[in-house]
Amino acid sequence: QVQLVESGGGLVQAGGSLRLSCAASGRTFSNYPMGWFRQAPGKEREFVAAMNWSGGGTYYSDSVKGRFTIFRDNAKNTGYLQMNSLKPEDTAVYYCAAVPRSGLFRLWDDYNYWGQGTQVTVSS
Repeated sequence: QVQLVESGGGLVQAGGSLRLSCAASGRTFSNYPMGWFRQAPGKEREFVAAMNWSGGGTYYSDSVKGRFTIFRDNAKNTGYLQMNSLKPEDTAVYYCAAVPRSGLFRLWDDYNYWGQGTQVTVSS
């Protein structure tokens, strides 16, 4: 079992930056690919970014490509999402997820573990 806890959300002005963290406990997180998703009020949950276990492979949604960076520090059992050039449409609850098999995964149901979410609000 893996427990994931997100942090780092908050209120930021458009054009600003935030770094989200996903702290893992339990089984060996360093062996697990991870991903980030988000859900805005009244909208469906959407994929944001994914990374394989080593961090050598990454995948981004078109809406965040070039602005967001997913990375991890396996020594700290923590994954991150660096968000730059934030836009009001990035406002959402952000969730991290992990899965105990190799690959890059874009679907929520491909993952086995999810955090509780952290709110990101971008003001215009």
